[in-house]
Amino acid sequence: MDDGSSPEIITTVNITFMNHTHGSVYVNNNGHISFKEPVSSYRPTLFPLKEVCPLIAIFWADINNVIQGNIFYRQTQDPELLQNVTYCIQRSYPRLAFNARWAFIATWDHVGYYGSNSSKVNTFQVVLTTDGNLTFTIFNYYHIQWTSGRSTGGDRNTGLGGTPAQAGMCGSGRMQYYNIPVSMTPDILHIGSASNINMTGRWVFRVDQLSLPNGCIFKSIMDS
Repeated sequence: MDDGSSPEIITTVNITFMNHTHGSVYVNNNGHISFKEPVSSYRPTLFPLKEVCPLIAIFWADINNVIQGNIFYRQTQDPELLQNVTYCIQRSYPRLAFNARWAFIATWDHVGYYGSNSSKVNTFQVVLTTDGNLTFTIFNYYHIQWTSGRSTGGDRNTGLGGTPAQAGMCGSGRMQYYNIPVSMTPDILHIGSASNINMTGRWVFRVDQLSLPNGCIFKSIMDS
């Protein structure tokens, strides 16, 4: 559905995100997963936010998979998959001892944009993983062909212009947040050609307390 969300997904393990523990998640059509409540907002906004948190936005834009595309999600403790996830995290954060015991995967597969008159589609994926203590998220971008829907000023025929998509994450209360630098600029069209771990199309973040692989931490204090 347009601007829809999954039911509440009860996780088989607790997840620490931005210093708060959660036992469920929601997958939202418009390119984000949220804690506490579903989020229908299709209009991307740079973090930090007061109203829509906590949120992990892999590609926050006005997606309409009624036109085309599918959204899949699952949680898993498959040993082979967790081994691959563990390798990715250890490669990105070599100083931390991490062995994944659970992962949640959401994939937006060949999804179109609201008001589309074109065949342009985007495919991207977010992985949330924990060892019961540390939590990480992995953003995977397969191909990105559009940046904005008609409702946010995008062109019907190109999916470009207007207000481009947002990518990053935001906590709540005494807040931590991060905006991927190309967020809400035309350059987000090329996010699949960039990385923060020197692996094209992949971004990795520690999110139990927000930090990047190079050690930078992004914080902002806001009223609760």
